[in-house]
Amino acid sequence: MPIKTFHVTNAYHPTSGGISTFYRALLNAANRHGRLMRLVVPGEQTKVENIGECGIIYHIKAPRAPIFDRRYRLLLPQNYIFNGALSRILLNEKPDLVEVCDKYAVSWLGGILRERLISGLRRPVLVGMSCERMDDNVSAFITNGRLAKRLSRFYLGNMYIPLFDYHIANSHYTASELREAMVPRHERGVHVRPMGVDVTDYASACQSETGRQKLLSLGKGDRETRLLLYAGRLSYEKNISLLIDMMERLSCDATADYRLIVAGDGPLADWFEAEARRRAPGRMVSLGHIGKREVLIDLYANCDAFVHPNPREPFGIAPLEAMAAGLPLVAPKSGGVLSYADESNSWLADPDGEAFAAAVRSVFAETAVRKEKLARALATTKLYTWESVTAQFFELYDELHTDFPATRFARKLNRKESSKSSKNMAHEKL
Repeated sequence: MPIKTFHVTNAYHPTSGGISTFYRALLNAANRHGRLMRLVVPGEQTKVENIGECGIIYHIKAPRAPIFDRRYRLLLPQNYIFNGALSRILLNEKPDLVEVCDKYAVSWLGGILRERLISGLRRPVLVGMSCERMDDNVSAFITNGRLAKRLSRFYLGNMYIPLFDYHIANSHYTASELREAMVPRHERGVHVRPMGVDVTDYASACQSETGRQKLLSLGKGDRETRLLLYAGRLSYEKNISLLIDMMERLSCDATADYRLIVAGDGPLADWFEAEARRRAPGRMVSLGHIGKREVLIDLYANCDAFVHPNPREPFGIAPLEAMAAGLPLVAPKSGGVLSYADESNSWLADPDGEAFAAAVRSVFAETAVRKEKLARALATTKLYTWESVTAQFFELYDELHTDFPATRFARKLNRKESSKSSKNMAHEKL
């Protein structure tokens, strides 16, 4: 009988990106394979959402994040201590494996469960899911340079990593931080499993005269205009200033007319629009968040290239979707995008305005090269279908659950239970 998996994350709200996309794909797969899966996320109100016959999303009322991006809400420790809402859900569900995708407010749930501090709940297998690097977040939001890396390594090695029995990362780039932070007394296995893409849906999208003309009109372009696309959050860690640096240089190009379509929202939206007007007037159009998937697919189909500016992207689902849709991908030659992007299927560049502008120009320089790269890109995306990716995750969960009884964590747990049982028997004899 398949095990019941239980997943908790704070990276989830109505317009959030990669992590929520991953868990929705996992829920769909759970229903296809008849596996019980539960997901707990913060919400505006407490409610239960049934996803097919096998999946449930528990939304727990939670406050908004006080800083960085207030669209997110935060499950806090009070939700899983002192008989909090999350504790009660766990007691009711009694999962076989618990996965926490959070390095901050919810990660301590791993320690609570390791020490069996929720009375009446048997000890599940504990997995830490990493979809981002902590040092990149610290660099983007708090402090840059060596201090960010040192702080992150200390926290990860001595506090975060020991909370779980196993760790999963969405790319080798993300996993490398965990491995480098590992200290001998807290060694854990780190498994890499990628994210995915709905290849069929994106690859079948076709350009339409109406859709293309609408975008050209918004950008005040003409039939010769080359439409570039960025789809993602407008936030500090996404390095979106590179888009403005690039467009400032492309706007001076006398041989071609380039316009950038921006699909996304976030805490830097106002700043981005103001900078775009100042440094590359009339060259960028912001559409805000695209809520409907079919609209986003249509957007991919009617643009000419996709530009991804983040050199520290943990994985990058949007660039992978662009490749599936037949869009040339311009991206930095670093980070998690290198899980699938290379010189044979993408246009990679140093993360600076001049290099990115040159990469964009090279996309349109040779038709034969572009066709060859796009064919290889589509072939690459077929290795990352959500059907394949989610199957790999469930296979890994099963392996970890099977492996756990032979680990030192299980032996330690058995010794504690044996000792407790002996004490109870001695007490009863007295």
